[in-house]
Parts: sequence; C-alpha cells; structure tokens
Amino acid sequence: MLDIRFVRENKDLVKDAARKKNIKIDIDELIALDDKRLALIKSTETMRALQNVASDNIAKGGGDTRTKEIAEMKTVKEKLSKEEDVLKALMDEWRKLMLSIPNIPDTSVPEGKSDEENVELKKVGQIPEFLFKPKSHSDLMKDLNLADFERGAKVSGFRGYFLRGDALRLSFALWSLTLDMFSKKGFELISAPALVKKEGFLGTGYLPEGEEDLYKTQDDAYFAGTAEVPVMASFMDEVFAKKDLPKKLLAFSPCFRREAGSYGKDTKGLIRVHEFFKLEQVILCEGSHETSVKLHEEITKNAEELMQALKIPYRVVVNCGGDLGLGQVKKYDIEAWVPSEGKYRETHSSSYFHDFQTRRLNMKYKDEDGKIRFAHSLNSTACPTPRILVPLLENYQQKDGSIRIPEVLVPYMGKEFIKLL
Repeated sequence: MLDIRFVRENKDLVKDAARKKNIKIDIDELIALDDKRLALIKSTETMRALQNVASDNIAKGGGDTRTKEIAEMKTVKEKLSKEEDVLKALMDEWRKLMLSIPNIPDTSVPEGKSDEENVELKKVGQIPEFLFKPKSHSDLMKDLNLADFERGAKVSGFRGYFLRGDALRLSFALWSLTLDMFSKKGFELISAPALVKKEGFLGTGYLPEGEEDLYKTQDDAYFAGTAEVPVMASFMDEVFAKKDLPKKLLAFSPCFRREAGSYGKDTKGLIRVHEFFKLEQVILCEGSHETSVKLHEEITKNAEELMQALKIPYRVVVNCGGDLGLGQVKKYDIEAWVPSEGKYRETHSSSYFHDFQTRRLNMKYKDEDGKIRFAHSLNSTACPTPRILVPLLENYQQKDGSIRIPEVLVPYMGKEFIKLL
C-alpha cells in the first residue's frame, strides 16, 4: 500500500502506474474522498475537544451555567455521533480504494498488456535435438507409471493427480537438492502453513483483487498459493534491528490455487494444477531501492543456478507492466524449454515490492540513527513441484521411453534412469 501523502504529492505518477499495470482505479476520486476524510477527522477532533472543555466546566460550574453547558454538550454529542457514523462509512470506502492502488513499477519495466509482451533477456542451455518425436510429460508419466491422472480426477475433480513411484522420489530429490543449495547460501530453512488468516492476504496484496483464485474456509481464512503469504504474515507488526537484515528464508509449503480464468488452458498434465508443493525464497531487507535491486538480481540468480544444476534449458524474461501484480515493482520469469510444445513455459517468478507489503503488514526496522522505517520485501520461486517435473522429464527422455536422471540428482535417487519395470 502506498502512503496517501505520496499519492497526493505524486498523483500523475500513480495514475501512470495504474495505466501501465492495466489497473482501473480513479485516483481523483480517492483524493476527493481523502479531502472529506481529513475534514471530518478535523471536525470530530474539534468537537471532542469542545466536549472535554464542557465536561470540565460542568464539573466546576453550577446553576444556570451548568444547565446551559449540559444542553450545549448534548447538541455537540449528537452532532459528533452523526459525524462519527459518516466518518466510519467513509473510512471503509477510503481503505477499499487505498488497497486497490498499485505500486509504482520500475522505470525499466517494459510497456505491455499481457505476458505475451514480456521481454526476453537471455537464453541459457542447449535445446536438445531428438532423433525421435518427443513425448509429452503426461504421456511419459502414464507409460512409466509415474502418475495417475484418471484417479486424481476421480478423487479431487478436474486437475487432480496422483504421483507414483519414481515421480514422487524425484520430487523429494528436487526438494533435497534445493534445501542443500540454499542452506549453503545462508537461507534459513522453514516450513510454512498453507492456511492463513485474511490479514496475511490483504498485507501481501493478494486481496481484494485476487480473491477469485483463492480457496476460502468456513472460518474466513484462505489457503495460500505460495509460502510468501504465511511467511510475510508471520512478521506482521514486528520491528527488526537493521543489523538483523537482510533476513533470508527458504520456505516449504503446500500450495492451492483455483486457477480462475484459466478455463481451457493446460487441461492435461502438471503445468496447471490446483494443489502443489513449492519452495519459496522470501527476503526482508532495509528500505533501500539499491539494496532491493541487488537482492532481486541475487534471488533470480539463485533460481537460475538450480536450473543450471539440473541442466534444463531456460530463458529469463522481464515482465511487462500488464503482467505485474498490484504490489510488484519489477518481476522476472524463468521459463523452461518444453520439447513436446516447442516453447518455453514458466517455472519461476522473482519479484521485489519496496515497502508495499511491509507498509500493509506494519513491518519495520530501526535504523542506526534510531529512526523507525518500513522494511522492503522480495520473493522468488526456488523449486516448484510438480511443475518442474514437466521440463525435466521431457528434456531427459530417451528413445526407448526411459528417463535419464539429471546427474546432480543421481546421488539423491540412487540410480541413473527411470524405466518401466
């Protein structure tokens, strides 16, 4: 959430941010509403002050003076009550608009309305040349008894799945590799709950706009689609010492997404499922743009190193304005090569937010001079499962239908090939 003073002083900048992110919000309406809010706050504070003076006079006075003061105080009290009701309703509307204001994208973010206009930065790895027609991951998994999509749909409905045998072992191997890599980088390893109260989603910016993609419980809580939400919520209302920053965490959690708006897309296999597991990088740092930019490049590099270790061909794109979330200042996507489709598909996303999330969550740190400031936040995918199985299985498939296990995973798997027994 942006500071309302910043919005008032940089109205045109905020309007352009909304345009660039393709978000419809009337900034002039917000400012007009804020004018009313400020006027009402001043009016109610004045009347409360009058009440205090009148109370003192009533306590000290007597006779006609006391009667007059009581009558005047009754009028003030009635007017104050009405204005407080108006202010309460106005504040609800004001907060709703404030939560819908987008963060300002970095000047390096390209123009564009959707992911089709993201800009490629680089390609890494050699795309394999097959002497046979490569199979899709779903066909490979059926042939090798690695997944059961029919029973998955039977149990969970559309997009349900069971992982079987070596597909499950491969997932554990990927998690173990990721944990080993990131622990060496100084990340604290934690597991995070998927069930999070509403405040966590409001604070991270997934509510109110993203509600249609969330599963909600009867207790007004939601299931998170990324560990970013519970990890950030866990530090709500806390103040850190600057010396304890940056705080780097690698969080493992189950994740849930309704995939609203994706009707007809990726209806087969593991690209787009409702339930999955993910390891996520989450970083809190000092409130410095330069520090955020440096750490954004670092966490993107971390994700790339995992792809390089697996020797999966990939590319990095910078997301255009229309493909940024409400709070993101800048975002990179890592997209892995999928042979059966002949194109790159997203596996990782890496973003920074400045103080957009921390301001909502009241997350601060004490600077060297003792001043309290809002921290900055960043996050990036580390290892998405089962989605990462898609490019892994397809790029490592063999002519005989087996899967060669990436060399870096062989010690975790205890074998070099996945074959039908």
